[in-house]
Amino acid sequence: MTKYTEDHEWVREEGGHYVIGISAHAAEQLGDVVFVELPEVGKSFNKGDDMAVVESVKAASDVYAPISGEIVEVNQSIVDQPGKINEAADNDAWFVKIKASDASELDALMDEAAYKTFTESNS
Repeated sequence: MTKYTEDHEWVREEGGHYVIGISAHAAEQLGDVVFVELPEVGKSFNKGDDMAVVESVKAASDVYAPISGEIVEVNQSIVDQPGKINEAADNDAWFVKIKASDASELDALMDEAAYKTFTESNS
């Protein structure tokens, strides 16, 4: 199950790790993404820390860690082709995979229905 933050990150469990990206809503709001900066493998973050940067023709935005943990993999393909984020933000254009230090932090995040309501009420 995918969970969402109020800052428009998503996170889902996959193979014992947690995959993190930005929502299609966020990608749409950003416009054409032209640059992505990802953290190094092995770096640890606490929930809410800045962990990546995404820049579009409109603005630069920080991407925040939705849960605490250590980066175990980064998606180099979005660094090489940032436009993928506009095409597949919720799937292939994930940012990082993280080994969670406290998976219970997921409990505080929104499910898909709550996130949809959140984005509709803040449009």
